[in-house]
Amino acid sequence: MWKGKTVILGVTGGIACYKAAALCSKLAQKGAEVRVIMTESATKFVAPLTFQTLSRHHVMVDTFDEKDASVVSHIDWADSADLVVVAPATANMLAKMAHGLADDMLSTTLLATTAPILVAPAMNVHMYTHPAVQANMQTLLERGVRFVEPGVGQLACGYVGKGRLAEPEEIMLVIDQMLHPSQPLRGRRVLVTAGGTVERIDPVRYITNDSSGKMGYAIAEAARDMGAEVTLVSAKTAIDPPTGVEVVRVVSTKDMLHAVQERFSHTDIFIKAAAVADYRPAETADRKIKKKAETLTLELVKNPDILQWLGENKRAGQLVVGFAAETNDGEQHALDKVRRKKSDLLVLNDVTIPGAGFGTDTNLVRIYDANGLVQALPMMGKRAVAEKLLELVAGRLQASGGSEA
Repeated sequence: MWKGKTVILGVTGGIACYKAAALCSKLAQKGAEVRVIMTESATKFVAPLTFQTLSRHHVMVDTFDEKDASVVSHIDWADSADLVVVAPATANMLAKMAHGLADDMLSTTLLATTAPILVAPAMNVHMYTHPAVQANMQTLLERGVRFVEPGVGQLACGYVGKGRLAEPEEIMLVIDQMLHPSQPLRGRRVLVTAGGTVERIDPVRYITNDSSGKMGYAIAEAARDMGAEVTLVSAKTAIDPPTGVEVVRVVSTKDMLHAVQERFSHTDIFIKAAAVADYRPAETADRKIKKKAETLTLELVKNPDILQWLGENKRAGQLVVGFAAETNDGEQHALDKVRRKKSDLLVLNDVTIPGAGFGTDTNLVRIYDANGLVQALPMMGKRAVAEKLLELVAGRLQASGGSEA
């Protein structure tokens, strides 16, 4: 299962470099294609020849040490990676990653790759707990970087505390999980709504909301990676949809309802992450409304409730998840909504909290069912929130004996 997988191992300047050699050896023994990039500081601890012998590939140190004139090495390596592992990762490298600096071969490759990234920090205990280092790690977590926490014990500097590089065996377990993720939604059909619906007033004006679509798109992407067949019904957004999913473009709330109704009978899991307009203009002018009087009265009528329709029409084996963006009394509103609309789960986020509102890359959510709070998640990237939510959904489907598609 490891053959054909390319792992870039980034080694930075710490005494724990010797463990990176053991990690490189284990990866090669598994059959992975290992490409090692060392920082200049790392070469002071372990010679590049060590990693070259273990990986059976040339080791890159200098960005300008191009061995193949037909490619640009840091781009070629970045594109070829199935996974990038930085072990050990120094405080300096964490800072470079968090702030997008690219002044050597490793940091440049990290900035260029789209592959998943795993980081195993190693440093003095006081450095590790420094607010700057912790802030940089939090930034990387929010971007989807995964960490293997350092161990606690005797450090090379003489201190005893948290900062030792995790053992190669522990890092290998996480690498295995990332290269061979479980697909708990394989065979399932997932329907996701995303974005903000648009209700036309006239040809140039409309009612909408601040939804960016990022949460719904992250859910669609995560469901795809978990093996599901995904349909994404998307209203207004300013981002590109994930590849490998069917995208259905809609404009208004009524458009979205019709798209959902057409596909709902063939769906195992429905996740309504879209922010739909509760009301629409009673009449839509076919020409631009000209400015005349000091005031303008606009009559609004209630839109159909998509989540309500889903809850009332779901069959045995289907699971419906709603979202609620609230500004006050969140738990009260969430419990009322999940019960009244007969949803299986409801994801609550307070949009007044910095980092949890519309348009952000992070979210802070609590997940409810009709019995109360199921899970409270800390602030994390929206992709990470999507994965946690889908793991919960998959577990509930399995427990309920939901039929395979």
